[in-house]
Amino acid sequence: MTIRIVLVDDQELVRAGFAMMVSAQPDMEVVGQAGDGRRALEVLASVEADVVVMDLRMPVMDGVEATRALQERDQPPKVLALTTFDTDEDAFAALQAGASAFLLKNSPPGELLSAIRIVAAGESVVAPRVTRRLLDRFAGNLAPDNRGEKRYEVLTERELEVLRLVAEGLSNKEIAERLFVSESTVKSHFGRVLMKLGLRDRVHAVVFAYETGLVRPPN
Repeated sequence: MTIRIVLVDDQELVRAGFAMMVSAQPDMEVVGQAGDGRRALEVLASVEADVVVMDLRMPVMDGVEATRALQERDQPPKVLALTTFDTDEDAFAALQAGASAFLLKNSPPGELLSAIRIVAAGESVVAPRVTRRLLDRFAGNLAPDNRGEKRYEVLTERELEVLRLVAEGLSNKEIAERLFVSESTVKSHFGRVLMKLGLRDRVHAVVFAYETGLVRPPN
């Protein structure tokens, strides 16, 4: 299947460069472009996209606000957040708003294209330990979700255990070794966790675990 992509960046030359690179891929197609977040929402109201490559710092409406607005729509596209600035604040804001990936604009072309494919497949492109580091630092800014305990009732004891270990930053392989099961079994458990809780990917599962108090940052 062809991955449909919308490019959002306030620099036209940057968009043009991304468009040339993406359009050269046999499995990708640029279906829209926008120079700010507000225009991006308008474009995405008229075209169907699988992935939005979203700059974070733009005039009129920035990428974080646009990403947050997209999550209010039914079946929103995945968001790959790009920024020139390598700061925890940018990454945290993008992830909390609903982005599935966070990359620097000067990342190698192959890394960007790989990230688009991974995000389109429903995965995230932020290492679990990076996500945990961000949340440990900024967890005080999270609005607590007191419905968490009730929502966890739909999970089996093993699914809840897998979610907790994911939120603690362990990889599927490490979880499998910890629980003495196969890696495919861990993937199956975690897939059911995402489905039952209505979460998009690993990153958002970690955010959810922090918001609901399943995992708490160190003092």
